[in-house]
Amino acid sequence: MSAITPVEHTDPVNARILAISEDLIAGFQREPFHVIAEQSGVPLDTVLERIRAMLEAGVVRRVRQTLLSTKLAHGALVAWRVPEEKLNDAFEFMAKQDPFSGHVVIRSTDTEVSGSGYRLWTTLKVPVGESLDEHATTLLRLTGATEYLLMPANGVFALGVGHVRRKGLEPGAKADEPAKMMTTATVDLSPEEWNVLLALKEELTPEEIRENPWDDRAKAAGVTLERFFEVAETLNSKKVIGRFSTFLEHVKPSATGERVTRFNGLFHWAVPKGREIEAGAEVGRHFCMTHCYWREGGPQFGNVNIMGVVHGTEKDRVLEHKAAIDRHLESAGIPVSYTNVFWGGRSEIKPSEISPVVYRDWHAAHAGS
Repeated sequence: MSAITPVEHTDPVNARILAISEDLIAGFQREPFHVIAEQSGVPLDTVLERIRAMLEAGVVRRVRQTLLSTKLAHGALVAWRVPEEKLNDAFEFMAKQDPFSGHVVIRSTDTEVSGSGYRLWTTLKVPVGESLDEHATTLLRLTGATEYLLMPANGVFALGVGHVRRKGLEPGAKADEPAKMMTTATVDLSPEEWNVLLALKEELTPEEIRENPWDDRAKAAGVTLERFFEVAETLNSKKVIGRFSTFLEHVKPSATGERVTRFNGLFHWAVPKGREIEAGAEVGRHFCMTHCYWREGGPQFGNVNIMGVVHGTEKDRVLEHKAAIDRHLESAGIPVSYTNVFWGGRSEIKPSEISPVVYRDWHAAHAGS
């Protein structure tokens, strides 16, 4: 990495690249960096140099092809009740020793409300055919948690990141049309498709930030590059491929103290039964939402059924976004019986493992723990 290559996300050239590369390169691309260059208007050589430099500096924490894991694994958001003295140890275990837990966040509320006692929140995936309850029960035993609540997604209305392009959004900014709900039904894959998928999904190394990033992945999968492309495009048609993405480190400050975000709010709304799709579509159309789901929180969380996440550098601004969505729901004639914000504190974010082999091996290793 050149000592003079700017690596902060605020650098104008880096910001142009990141505004595209964070979450706008949909599906599988044979030449993803060419697409980033074309859409950002930044020359390919510069795109490669800057992304590689940001990755080596830790400003970009990973570059990878994402998967729509809702199509490949059973998943849920999990709220955990953990004794306060065990909270940090439980966090460490979920973050570092459980490959099936993705986002691991300690959350808090501004006031004591329904669900405030659930401080630890994770996302959990297990391979198709395995049990979320079985895995969560094992984690309960291993961490000393006392209770968990599984909240699988019934529908997905927004799923992206795009911190850089969202920074200047005005509260209430939204798409012309309501969001379309994505389903979470799983699909079956052939052994060859799994083989290519597992090679495809791993993070790119700095050396793989080049014009042709997939050469070594095809070799790892034991197929020709052309066959690798064909299978990846079949996976794309099965809607199991997400986006090609550069993930910013948005939790920790960079070496120079720059932060991408400071606050993330998990918003909860309880709307009448039968109106979840309508409400989720109205919430999900707001550009500030990085995630928006229909999940059932049950009585522990005021019977919430629409959840979403917004990030920001100022807490008041995050709340302004929520207030604008609240007003929009009211104007759309959708009553809300309960709403709240769970603020993210300590957090670690990593992709959830979906390999059946890794799952079996992990449980065998922890059976007697």
